Amino acid sequence: MILKQHLIFIVYSLCGTAFKVAATKSKVKASQGQFPMTQNMTAVEGGTANMTCRVDYNDNTSLQWSNPAQQTLFFGDKKALRDNRIELVRASSQELTISISEVALSDEGQYTCSLFTMPVKTTKAFLTVLGVPERPYITGFTRPAMEGDMITLTCSTAGSKPAAQIRWFRNEKEVQGTKEVNATGKSFSVSSSLQFQVDRRDDSVAYTCSVEHVSLAASPYQVTEVLEVHYAPHLEITHSLIIPQEGQYFKLECVSRGNPIPEPVLWSKDGGELPDAERMIVEGRELTITTLNKTDNGTYRCEASNHLGTSSAEYVLFVYDPNALGQRGPDHALIGGVVAVVVFITLCLIIVLGRYLARHKGTYLTHEAKGAEDAPDADTAIINAEGNHVHAEEKKEFFRQDAGRNVPHLKSENLGFANNYAFREEHVKCINVNNM
Repeated sequence: MILKQHLIFIVYSLCGTAFKVAATKSKVKASQGQFPMTQNMTAVEGGTANMTCRVDYNDNTSLQWSNPAQQTLFFGDKKALRDNRIELVRASSQELTISISEVALSDEGQYTCSLFTMPVKTTKAFLTVLGVPERPYITGFTRPAMEGDMITLTCSTAGSKPAAQIRWFRNEKEVQGTKEVNATGKSFSVSSSLQFQVDRRDDSVAYTCSVEHVSLAASPYQVTEVLEVHYAPHLEITHSLIIPQEGQYFKLECVSRGNPIPEPVLWSKDGGELPDAERMIVEGRELTITTLNKTDNGTYRCEASNHLGTSSAEYVLFVYDPNALGQRGPDHALIGGVVAVVVFITLCLIIVLGRYLARHKGTYLTHEAKGAEDAPDADTAIINAEGNHVHAEEKKEFFRQDAGRNVPHLKSENLGFANNYAFREEHVKCINVNNM
């Protein structure tokens, strides 16, 4: 019985060993058939990059990280390169993770993870380092700029990778500049220029340069300069009343524009000094006349200057009599307008009526009498009358009798012509009698 138990134990032991050997061979085969897994990484210059290498199965075979120069960084959990920036994060039979702090552009490149099987299996991972652009600065500002000057503003930044983008803004509105990019080692220097002729509208305008880059996320670098422009003065006079009247309070203000501010403002009247210092009060740019009267009529002038020039403005004052304004006569302009409208309508009616009468004008000759007006006598006229010469002799015979008595017996188509001809003959007889 004891011998039988020993035999069963030996059989179980041999089977267990066989299973372990088979499992070990399967793991080794799986380990030898796989490659380590990595992924490309991107880091911002000055930041930290984590590099991870993994395998699904491992029989305690070591993993190793190497840099782009093929220098071993870590072999398993053993540090091979003396670089204080490189640290071990995690080391196991299935993973090796390291970190590189204070990443520099020189750290960019292809890193290699190796699995030391027979043969050695390797996988590559590329580390991309983004170069952070330097803060921009603007050159070309002259303080102050003179109106009419041609100036060039240049915004520059360096150290970006890839090349940064530069945008210009005039106050809040974007304007286009001329861009220039230069490579400096692994990074780029970028500049953008604005060229324009200065005028007074540029005074106190803010020009902003904005640098945008993927490493800056949504917070671009910006720098702003405010342009100061000097220009000659320009003056104009404003007044407090539209119709100044006697006895009223009246104010004139000399509005000046210029940089530097044109000072002082000098007031005069009709080319001389102000005549009444008690009623005419000057306070800075304002001239106040406390009580208007007719003697205040005239041309008032203000004048101011700065180092770029002198300017002046004039205002002609006419003081009205309030009583005369209240007794105004009829509005002649209104009357003239009404008359003009009436005349225009009358002319239009005359033209329309004339055209109507021209289109409906009647004819006073019969069809048969057409072309007979030039006939020398009645016989010829009747014969030449249009429409048939039949019965011409009959018409002639009828007409030889007394015209006045036989006119009613003429045919209707010749009645009009006979009357006309009879009238002409009577008229000729009257003329001959008078001549005799």
